[in-house]
Amino acid sequence: MGTGDFRIEMDSMGEVRVPATAYYGAQTQRAVENFPISGIRFPRAFIRALGLIKRACARVNLEMGFLSAEIAQAIIEAATEVVEGKLDQEFVLDVFQTGSGTSTNMNGNEVIANRAIEILGGTRGSKSPVHPNDHVNRGQSSNDVIPSAVHLAAAEKIHRGLLPALRGCEQEMLAKSEEFDQIVKIGRTHLQDATPVRLGQEFGGYARQLILARERLVQALAGLMELALGGTATGSGLNAPPGFAPKVIALLAEETGLPLVEARNHFAAQGGQDALVAASAALRGLAVTLTKMGNDLRLLASGPRCGLGELQLPEVQPGSSIMPGKVNPVIIESLLQVAVQVVGNDLAVALGGQAGILELNVMLPVICRNLLESIELLKNGIANFTERCLKGLAANKARCRELVEESLALCTALAPEIGYDRAAKLARAAYESGKPVREVVLSAGLLPREKLESLLDVEEMTRPGVPGRAKPKTKGEDG
Repeated sequence: MGTGDFRIEMDSMGEVRVPATAYYGAQTQRAVENFPISGIRFPRAFIRALGLIKRACARVNLEMGFLSAEIAQAIIEAATEVVEGKLDQEFVLDVFQTGSGTSTNMNGNEVIANRAIEILGGTRGSKSPVHPNDHVNRGQSSNDVIPSAVHLAAAEKIHRGLLPALRGCEQEMLAKSEEFDQIVKIGRTHLQDATPVRLGQEFGGYARQLILARERLVQALAGLMELALGGTATGSGLNAPPGFAPKVIALLAEETGLPLVEARNHFAAQGGQDALVAASAALRGLAVTLTKMGNDLRLLASGPRCGLGELQLPEVQPGSSIMPGKVNPVIIESLLQVAVQVVGNDLAVALGGQAGILELNVMLPVICRNLLESIELLKNGIANFTERCLKGLAANKARCRELVEESLALCTALAPEIGYDRAAKLARAAYESGKPVREVVLSAGLLPREKLESLLDVEEMTRPGVPGRAKPKTKGEDG
């Protein structure tokens, strides 16, 4: 029965007015009214994962004889439209809702059921011949479907999006490490001059940090491969037929190419959300790595004339509304803001992970939203940084050489020869006179020029573990 732009549906609590054209039904409409909180919806990746799960469940229910071919095929067709994003506008619920995500599971069940009814020639809202609970949700509960969908969505986004972007950044960083390997510059500790390093060594350090962050992320990704499907309401598996969950998960693994498995213990999988917390922590670790790297690059490129100026960032846009010609490190700043957001999201995920009370975690929607946002932000931020900043990064060789020659830290190489105290006095003398260390030592007559040049060979200072290592040949040098 309809009234104007609405239809009247019944649920266990009575009549509900549902928009006439909506594919969702009474339970979704109640949740729309109950949770007018933020306007933030579940991400596309989650809706896709939910559709994948509903489709796989329908296929297994058909195989096991729990659904007729007609109903199962209609559900499969409708769920495929959910997977493909054709019904995204029907997923209308705020992410700040029931902590289990039951409202969104029913949103999915109702949308798929009503679309299947339509495919079969029936009337939306009639629950016939396809029922959202009896048919679409058969063998399932919100309490095992929602965490499984979050795991699946996060795993797909990390595997197909974030990891490729991260590997691309690693490779470019390694290429820069090789490109800059022969450029000697001053090292810095406590933001003060320290012994020389090669610019390539610094970039090799960044590359290694990225590799280690990726390895930690891959380790966390393994935990997401366990799905809670089969645990139903409390982890006991009531109403899930024997063999149902393994068959569903095998289908999902085949479709996604991910090594998905059934959770070894459903009480752990539903009462706690440790795998999602661990994945978020790995994302936070990556964000911290990116912050260190980004801050370093900003410092090294500061100037261009009145800062360190050892690096030259690609110019991508004017930097000031008032200062003509100013160019800022905007791509790095964007990446750093991504990192800040990811660290904040991780706190929300960690606090949400603590809401596993007895047999169910009741902050799954907020965990889902923050985790998936972090993955998306990192994927896009890293790819953008690699393409618009890292690839065009150049070294200012002259500036690097100038600063390393001016550094008082060169006295470090003299200490084994003349003693720490005498080397410290030379450093002080160089500082007070404003002269280079080489000139001060020669003036003092402490070491012969040849010996001094050997000790103050800044290239050799960066290779202390390889005494007497041959220097790279210059162009035109004979073998």
